Amino acid sequence: MAKASTELCVLGDFAWDVLIRTNTELLKGGDTFGEVMLLPGGSAANVAVWAARCGLPTRFVGKIGRDRMGQLAIENLDSEGVQHHLVESDVNLTGSVAVFVDHTGERSMVSGHGADFDLLPSELQRDVIRSASHLHLTAWSFFTDPPRSAARAAAHLARDSGATLSFDPGSFQMIEEMGVGHFLAVTQDLGIDVFLPNKEEGAVLTGASDPVDIARELDRLYPSALVILKLDADGALVWQGGEAHHIPPATNKLVDATGAGDSFAGGFLARYLTGSTAADAARFATQISAWVIEHPGARPAPGQRLRALIAQP
Repeated sequence: MAKASTELCVLGDFAWDVLIRTNTELLKGGDTFGEVMLLPGGSAANVAVWAARCGLPTRFVGKIGRDRMGQLAIENLDSEGVQHHLVESDVNLTGSVAVFVDHTGERSMVSGHGADFDLLPSELQRDVIRSASHLHLTAWSFFTDPPRSAARAAAHLARDSGATLSFDPGSFQMIEEMGVGHFLAVTQDLGIDVFLPNKEEGAVLTGASDPVDIARELDRLYPSALVILKLDADGALVWQGGEAHHIPPATNKLVDATGAGDSFAGGFLARYLTGSTAADAARFATQISAWVIEHPGARPAPGQRLRALIAQP
């Protein structure tokens, strides 16, 4: 665990979510009413925002287009209190993602290849990475190259500077398309301290289906890492010291699952990196993500109940 004065650096994607939420089942070739919203997103940026909302000084390193959506990204991070160090591209547009949320609350995503997928090692703000006590990465920076080489360089730079490292494997489908062997080859040598998969990602990486078996096998694959397995409606599982600790869910009232895992990661890091036990941090993170899935979008504005939760020691 990092020292109590931790400053978090998150490297990766900022993208705008075009959220489409239907009130009824979507029929092929048909029409229906629903909600269409433009909301700030990107897995890495979501983690940074939630960590900052939960009280942890946080910096964000990424790449945006030199366009109106990029300017809005800067304004958004400013409003969230996230210090940003963004490369602006004249070639690529700011990233965008189509997020389809069906009438049950389940979501599917189509990610465009924007500027966030073109971050190069030469563009890294090395002094920012060196100054952080902890670096967080998501697998969305690993599925293609670039930005994989930049993310790996950042990880090694952070480790050489004495920082700890957390990693979210991002997408079971993308891991399958990349190939499990290739995914492991580019992540196992990073020295990951906190590994934050969901059950589907853990199952793809290990071939196991039971959460305890998944966590045990992930412990073997990433022996230096604390494994925090996100179980959606079943809460979370903390694997530490060869033992499993189940964290019960805080809600099952699903409205929109977008960003639930990112908010969990941000909430977990905000508490764990400032001295909470892994179990207590996971319990707090479960409550954060439970609140998120009750509202549309990855970063719904905190209400009174959430602010009260965050204010609790």
